[in-house]
Amino acid sequence: MTISKEALLNALRNVEDPDLKQDLVSLNMIQNIIIKDHKVFFDVVLTTPACPLKELIRRDCENALATAFGDITPFTINMTSSVTTTRSKAPLLPQVKNIIAIASGKGGVGKSTTTANLAVALAKSGAKVGIIDADIFGPSIPTMFNCEKEQPAVKVENGRNMIVPIEQYGVQLMSIGFLTPAEDAVVWRGPMASSALKQFIGDTKWHDLDYLLIDLPPGTSDIHLTMVQTIPVTGVIIVTTPQKVAILDAQKGLAMFRQPQINVPVLGIVENMAFFTPMELPNNKYFIFGQGGGAKLAEKHQVPLLGQIPIVQSIRESGDNGYPAVMKDDITAEAYKTLAATVAREVAIRNAAGNKTKIVTVSV
Repeated sequence: MTISKEALLNALRNVEDPDLKQDLVSLNMIQNIIIKDHKVFFDVVLTTPACPLKELIRRDCENALATAFGDITPFTINMTSSVTTTRSKAPLLPQVKNIIAIASGKGGVGKSTTTANLAVALAKSGAKVGIIDADIFGPSIPTMFNCEKEQPAVKVENGRNMIVPIEQYGVQLMSIGFLTPAEDAVVWRGPMASSALKQFIGDTKWHDLDYLLIDLPPGTSDIHLTMVQTIPVTGVIIVTTPQKVAILDAQKGLAMFRQPQINVPVLGIVENMAFFTPMELPNNKYFIFGQGGGAKLAEKHQVPLLGQIPIVQSIRESGDNGYPAVMKDDITAEAYKTLAATVAREVAIRNAAGNKTKIVTVSV
């Protein structure tokens, strides 16, 4: 039985991307079709290598082809990926597809830990990832990646000095912690800190990135405003812990990005320290900081709850040792892998809408 390209595409029009709610053909996810010697080969190009629905989409394709053509013709389906973006011809960071801000209303909720593990989890899935440590006064990314002693190189490009980011665990990194002694305090006024962030954005030789995560300082400050006035942010993730005080502060951070003059999409909420699980009782959960605070915040503001990360001793040890917890094999690693897949999915859904985030051009 000879199958035409048109017949193949018509059969696959019955397969829908579960997240984007459109068929694979309309989304241009079916590519590189080869029909030769009564054999059929084609690629399914997913919107992210971290897609958690990869096998479901494969099975749906196989079922659609079996329904249309029976078992006569052998099909080879190659599942590949290309991260989507709404950015094009961007004057700053043109090589970056998605810029994701990681924010929190208050300190101590695990924002930088979440950033580090999310970045490594995305990189392990096959994505190209970078981090800007924008917490100028309390940089912790160098410690979490075990590269406090590293110093970035400088490369001259078109007459400009460009900083070459440090790479660790497959993630490109830039932090003020690489440029100042670890034991020294950074005593700068707001404009100086904002200037440092601009330099990290414009004067760093970033390689091609699917996701650039910006680890913001806690609260709302000059750094946040500088970011939204310098680059269009794909979306922001709010990190909180379950207790009431943290939720109230997280709500303020969320409200900042939703102000009409800023209007950055909120990808969702991460509830960190959601429950305590002892190592010797891995199936037990103790809600020592309260239960469901992140879920209630997400429901109130109609945004996704991206993940609930447990509090276990290994997370603290991993941060201190510079070996992110997601690189181990335990419940915490699984939680971060699930978080990465969920974040990647939300970015793809946000990009499918086609609405570009604009740089803030008015005074706030």
